[in-house]
Amino acid sequence: MTLAVTRGPSLTAQAAAHIRSRIVRGVLQSGECLSELALAEQLGVSKTPVREALLELKRQGLVEIHPQRGTFVFEMNADQVVQLGEMRAILELAALRLAMERNQGALSQRWFEIVARMSTAIKNGNVKDYRVLDGAFHQAMFDVAENQFLSEAFMVIAFRIQALRNRLSRDPELNHKSFDEHKRLLNHVKSGELERAVKLLVRHMEWTRKRYITLLQSHGAKVTPPHSQRVGEACGPLQRVRQSN
Repeated sequence: MTLAVTRGPSLTAQAAAHIRSRIVRGVLQSGECLSELALAEQLGVSKTPVREALLELKRQGLVEIHPQRGTFVFEMNADQVVQLGEMRAILELAALRLAMERNQGALSQRWFEIVARMSTAIKNGNVKDYRVLDGAFHQAMFDVAENQFLSEAFMVIAFRIQALRNRLSRDPELNHKSFDEHKRLLNHVKSGELERAVKLLVRHMEWTRKRYITLLQSHGAKVTPPHSQRVGEACGPLQRVRQSN
């Protein structure tokens, strides 16, 4: 099946958005080999915009390009998850403090609307909607903080965070715990309880980090650089990639 893209001002941007969405949603899984030819056939474009799109996704940390071996969906080992969590905490805590300082009411309203939609997604068992809303909940802090450079710094890691979040959200029990903490964060912000919100956000991020490391360990992951087992293995140019869900 050919997934033709609309002929717009930038085929590269459209290809990047398509591939990025499939990585973040988990259609393309961690460590999976990507074929420029197969992706180009699916999108109905030449290999050039696909190649440029993969370079853009490399800058965003979503793919790894290894000369003579191929292009792979990003993987993270336990050490990298810890480092990502440290960076996330620095940025999100700063965003929360700025948002509370500059427009507590706007943050409270945004979170109220998102939590209401989260509740519906949880009740309906709609994991896809829930994980999108989870990302929107955290992004709202940056939107309300209105600091261009803070937002740009977060964008460097945002897609990887969302991809990891999607892998965790397949467990309904984890989603319910996550939802409970989002409701409590909303209540702290509505009441103007900044320090309580900060402490809960720290615990929330720490819990997420630990759960993902547990997930890695359950799959036998080791604290070694990604793809270390693939030395000498090339990604075949005709290797198929999964169709979109």
